[in-house]
Amino acid sequence: MPGTYKDIQEYVKKKYSKAVKTCWIADVKRSHGLTKRQSPNRLTPNSVKYPCPDEHREKIEDALRHFKCI
Repeated sequence: MPGTYKDIQEYVKKKYSKAVKTCWIADVKRSHGLTKRQSPNRLTPNSVKYPCPDEHREKIEDALRHFKCI
């Protein structure tokens, strides 16, 4: 199934030579309303420990568009 976190990481690594964290991908997906539930290991419901840095957000969104997620 294309569009998994691993697929997105590999796409960004290949196209931009940058490694992205899964928590950054989750943050971008959450901002687009693509998450169905909250992660069970989240410390607090309303805060994110590692939000996606602005310089990587566009790269992750590009990958999500590539896999037709957004």
